Amino acid sequence: MKKNKKIVFVGLSGGVDSSVSAALLKDQGYDVVGVFIKVWQPDFITCTWREERRDAMRVAAALDIPFLTFDLEKEYKKEVADYMISEYKTGRTPNPDVMCNKKVKFGGFLKKALSMGADFVATGHYARVVSQAKLLKGVDPAKDQSYFLWTLNQDQLKHTLFPIGHLKKTQVRKLAEKYRLHTFEKKDSQGVCFLGQLDMKDFLKHFIKEKKGKVLNEKGEIIGEHDGAVFFTLGERHGFTITKKTNHDKPYYVVDKDIKKNTITVSQDSNRHILTNGSIDLESTNWIIEPDQNKTYQAQIRYHGEFLPCKIKCSTPSVQQVIFEKPILAASGQSVVLYDGNICLGGGVIK
Repeated sequence: MKKNKKIVFVGLSGGVDSSVSAALLKDQGYDVVGVFIKVWQPDFITCTWREERRDAMRVAAALDIPFLTFDLEKEYKKEVADYMISEYKTGRTPNPDVMCNKKVKFGGFLKKALSMGADFVATGHYARVVSQAKLLKGVDPAKDQSYFLWTLNQDQLKHTLFPIGHLKKTQVRKLAEKYRLHTFEKKDSQGVCFLGQLDMKDFLKHFIKEKKGKVLNEKGEIIGEHDGAVFFTLGERHGFTITKKTNHDKPYYVVDKDIKKNTITVSQDSNRHILTNGSIDLESTNWIIEPDQNKTYQAQIRYHGEFLPCKIKCSTPSVQQVIFEKPILAASGQSVVLYDGNICLGGGVIK
């Protein structure tokens, strides 16, 4: 590789977004190395990594760039899969994609790339990094992925490029066709980071034993049964059986759960499980830019969720409080991400 060029290791997943990212960087004069990240996959899920790796290799060949495979199986199993399972066991609702970015893509991948001489890593995320290591939303609101990147720090962002963050998805597909990349018609990946689309309850049942429990109404009366309180999150309306029905029953929503007693409480009013005081405590916070306690920001509690006006208040060095202008729907373990317009300030996990 030429010494006067910046070296970028691009995470090639075998999809269209990472393919175009590599092509754009090569056009911009970088020395580009394609890297396929191999992670842990349980044996009960259809194995797709070989096909994805083959697609990534074809992209690298079409762009005439070197191709490597990084084995980050241990990192993924410990930091993403085991974390997700342990969180559900305690009744929380984790976000595996956030941990995947923190520990795998911008953890193991970034660390290994830098140790091998890379100046930057790049991925096909719809987000932007600007001067002074600020993280911005992607231009395409339907695809913006900054929500999943709130754990990144400024040092990581200084070594990170998001080449397609300024583009819309339709433009990315047209560019893939222009570069003659076979991925231009490939469907978008869905579901959990690397594992793809899966039924979370079915996945968890391979690691957490089912245990019959009672479904209660708001009066505490037994009206049904379920296979385990750990498998439910607030707001869900499926997966449990109502045995005491009337002719006028509306859908029931999970509004509370007790892991120790293995019960879930349901209501026909989907708003009964909101946090009525409109404030939540955050732990494991990470601030790319320190928020001002006197300023109103916007918070997102789930990917593609509504942007909710809020203020941040520091209660202790390890816990910070987010105060919303109106009652909200949230569950412990979820990520809350703060924005100042298009700028992602960082966030934390609901305590």
